[in-house]
Amino acid sequence: MWRIRFLKFLLIIAVIIVGIRLFVIQIIEHGQWVEKAVAEHTLLETIMAERGQIYMMDVEEGPTAVAMNQKVYAVIIDPMVTDKEQIRQALEKHAKAEMTTDIDRIYKQEGLRYYIVARNVGKAVADEIAKEGILGVRFQQRTRRVYPEGEMASRLLGFVNEDGEGQYGVEGALNQRLKGEDGMLKTVADVNKVALSIGNDNIRKPAVNGENIVLTIDRGLERGVEDILAKVREKKVGAQVATIVMDPRNGQVLAMANLPNYNPAEYGRVKDATEYINYTTEIPYEPASICKTFTFATAIDKGVMKPETKYLNKGFLIVDGKKIENAYPGKIGEIDMQTALNYSLNTGSIQALKWLGGNETEITQEGRGELYNYFYNRFGFGVYTGIELYEALGVIPKPDEGYARDLTYATMTFGQGLNMTMIQAVAAFASIVNGGEYYRPTIVAGTMKGQEFRVAENNPVVRRVIEPETSEIMRRMLYGTRLRRRELGIDRRGYYVGGKTGTAQVVREGAYTEAKGETIASYIGFGGRELPEYVIMVKIWEEGKHLEGERDALPIFDEISNFVQNYFKIKPKV
Repeated sequence: MWRIRFLKFLLIIAVIIVGIRLFVIQIIEHGQWVEKAVAEHTLLETIMAERGQIYMMDVEEGPTAVAMNQKVYAVIIDPMVTDKEQIRQALEKHAKAEMTTDIDRIYKQEGLRYYIVARNVGKAVADEIAKEGILGVRFQQRTRRVYPEGEMASRLLGFVNEDGEGQYGVEGALNQRLKGEDGMLKTVADVNKVALSIGNDNIRKPAVNGENIVLTIDRGLERGVEDILAKVREKKVGAQVATIVMDPRNGQVLAMANLPNYNPAEYGRVKDATEYINYTTEIPYEPASICKTFTFATAIDKGVMKPETKYLNKGFLIVDGKKIENAYPGKIGEIDMQTALNYSLNTGSIQALKWLGGNETEITQEGRGELYNYFYNRFGFGVYTGIELYEALGVIPKPDEGYARDLTYATMTFGQGLNMTMIQAVAAFASIVNGGEYYRPTIVAGTMKGQEFRVAENNPVVRRVIEPETSEIMRRMLYGTRLRRRELGIDRRGYYVGGKTGTAQVVREGAYTEAKGETIASYIGFGGRELPEYVIMVKIWEEGKHLEGERDALPIFDEISNFVQNYFKIKPKV
């Protein structure tokens, strides 16, 4: 009897425990269990936004895509449903190159319900895997970035990484505009996580595709400029070359070339991340004697000198106990400022600084202040230009800070002791030759909506830099530096071309290299019929090599200048 009573007692206790547990589940924890049940049968899936394409202008064809999207698929499995050997065999058979991980490693992780086992699978391959009929396998459509022009303008364009994020160049700087916004699908799913088209709980947030951005870069011009630079590198194998072509009438960048290039579709093969850098906007450097253009423009605009104004050139000056010599002998004695520019005399640019301070023989605080005002506040050195790319700032020493201020500012007049990016120099130079108006440099011409090109808002004048009369005088002075090019027939009849060389010593271990040591060569100039229709800047350098503006950079400018005239069919003045 006692056994029967004991069993009844245990049964009663068990019923009570089950009842209490049912009460807890059905009443107290009801909401939590409903949420778990819903979660087991709910599929949350991202609807991928389509990345915007990038276009370049083309004088013949109009906007042409240079960064496009190719539809590909990611293969996704549910390890708790998908048979390991079946998916392994299917992937090794159809998509071995696209596999992202070792299958065994996935199945060692407990509770895993979602894993991408292959990326960038083409549609034909995805169809073959689907035919295998493996449970728990899904395909998510994605896009892979394709660059039909290959290596062309790669440092300008950048690339898109495996996570769909833009890196470097336009892809990186304008990533938010290009990538759009992903959508979301929430729906009831079966045991295999296959979406069902029933129920009232479906939520769909549409994806917002990225913008299709049209660059001001002209595809044919970019290709032609890079071909010219490639020929230079055939002769100077280790050299690096960078070039900007700008329309000075609106600030639009027409070409932006950096060689050597890389293939953005194979960005992972690059050995050094420095190969991604756009040297025209991201790397400041001491530009050397092209700065004489800005120094002379400042002095003329302030009314303290003219091209015919004379000074005594001794071939050297002593500033703060430091001897500064001319890089080239030039003419000793009393000479005018046009001659000083033609021979690129350091003594001439320092003399302009003295005149800015109202003194014939000494550099003054007032002169340093005037030069700083023009260089920093007007020409925009040491200030971001606002171009739609990653850019560096550069450094302009203040006139009342530091030691040996007179020496610092004396060397600044011919481009040492300060640094700037190529885009800063080009934008400032454009303002000097276009009548005195500074435009923000831009590479965005507009957007594409379907087949319609929508032009961006006009790029307004940011500020007046110098007076129109000063600009006219500077054009004549820069034109005067190219007499020899005209005599040789390099500057063709009917075209108005001017410019300035630069040969910059490089700072190594805190000191400038020797006079014939490593240097950076550059040239900046303009061209057109009467008024400037284009501005070109060329920079060439090679580690450990001595390069010169006139010998190495000037001929590149000449060839590009003539190419631009032909490409845009600029007719000579009769």
